[in-house]
Amino acid sequence: MILAIVGANVVNAGIAIAARAMTDDLADFGPLDPFPYIFLTTVGIIAGAVGWAVVRRRADDPAAVLRWLVPAVVLLSFVPDFFQFDRGGVVGVVALLVMHVVVAAFGVAAYRRAMPL
Repeated sequence: MILAIVGANVVNAGIAIAARAMTDDLADFGPLDPFPYIFLTTVGIIAGAVGWAVVRRRADDPAAVLRWLVPAVVLLSFVPDFFQFDRGGVVGVVALLVMHVVVAAFGVAAYRRAMPL
């Protein structure tokens, strides 16, 4: 799990740096500051692990449940980002959306190793 947290944060740092390099409009865009995305990336990986463990324990067919649940949760996690258009513009919001996908990808890879179905 630690590797997933570190890996996702490294990639998300690259996304934040790249987004800020694309436009000066993101200089004051707080969600791309390190503390918020490091904190939320870590919380996302941990929350995903809890959810994965619950589904793994409770579902009759956890693989089938996770096949639709993981994408659904990622899509739901996008909702708050869409309220950032006024502050972050397209580049900022797309960066945040990609960060969510990164967290999910690193998380699922870690969960499959640590908690196989």
